[in-house]
Amino acid sequence: MKTIVGYLKDYFKTIDKRILFLSSIFTACLIFINYYFKLNDRINTLDEWQQYASWYGIFFIAFSFAYFLLVYFKRSLIFNNSSFLLLLLVAPLLFAWKMAASVDFVHTNYELYNNYWNKVIYWPFKLIVMLAALFIVWKVFDKEQKFYGLTLQKFVAKPYLIMLLIMIPLIAAASTQPDFLAMYPKLKTVQFLAGEQNSGWYKLLYELSYGSDFFTIELFFRGFVVLAFSKWVGKDAILPMAIFYCTIHFGKPLGECISSFFGGIILGVVIFHTRTIFGGLMVHLGIAWLMELGGYLGNVGRVP
Repeated sequence: MKTIVGYLKDYFKTIDKRILFLSSIFTACLIFINYYFKLNDRINTLDEWQQYASWYGIFFIAFSFAYFLLVYFKRSLIFNNSSFLLLLLVAPLLFAWKMAASVDFVHTNYELYNNYWNKVIYWPFKLIVMLAALFIVWKVFDKEQKFYGLTLQKFVAKPYLIMLLIMIPLIAAASTQPDFLAMYPKLKTVQFLAGEQNSGWYKLLYELSYGSDFFTIELFFRGFVVLAFSKWVGKDAILPMAIFYCTIHFGKPLGECISSFFGGIILGVVIFHTRTIFGGLMVHLGIAWLMELGGYLGNVGRVP
């Protein structure tokens, strides 16, 4: 844990404070615009291609902002590099697809059954597609390094377990809030799971499928967005990732969205030094399942 604290101290000591300040203000503005104008809700009413275009625009603006600051304040020449520019365009493109694309593989006469299985397929399917897409990117641009953090070489579980323990009282407090309880647990939105005959293994399968999404997120944001771009800008790849990462939480409770920016910075610093995504995955997945548990317990006996 002391090592990780040391990484964070070094990061905040060496980062350009002008870029950090302006990026933080910019992120706060994005969050305000989303929650004040209900941007996420508006996008969700659009058809799939309009959603794709909308998310791409938001993600590109969020992701590129800190890089423009880097060019302005530090006179970086990254925009003269065609490979960097191509990946700057590709990264939002890939995650916009993940946000907007629907999955509709199961068709029977039982609508609730279709809805359940399409949700269970949704996250693993997108993980497979993202793995394939990032593998191609890695082979073309980054094959001199290990595949975007998929290594256990520097993984030590203890500090991440401590992080999870620190999060337990915070999640417990969040589990008393109406906006949190309206969203969690995720499985309560699946009507197929409402009947006792469809509980147990069906719920476990749903939670495992939901958990696979956090592998996708860690691989993409910490593995790809930090490690692929750090070869050009070093630690300065962390802040653009954190802003980008914050925007994918626009549909979540406000507190979760705000904390995702700071969490993104912390996990970005960790991946930059350890070169493994498994510590961040352990924390992220642990928090996700703790939030599911908190939502379940908080909703017990609660009148809708």
